[in-house]
Amino acid sequence: MTQSVGSAAVSQSYELLGASLAKTQQKQEGRQTMQLLESAVNSSPALQSPSPVPVGNLGQNIDIKV
Repeated sequence: MTQSVGSAAVSQSYELLGASLAKTQQKQEGRQTMQLLESAVNSSPALQSPSPVPVGNLGQNIDIKV
């Protein structure tokens, strides 16, 4: 009986260790994702300030026949 209680405790401790490691890895991946997104925003100034003048003539001529 004592041996089964001991093995159950060991099994539970391994589960807790695995859960802790998974949580740590998820936090690290989240930080890396945020850094990647921030670097993408900082490196593309065209997305931050759109040009006030339209480029090209797309949508300026509309032919409607009724």
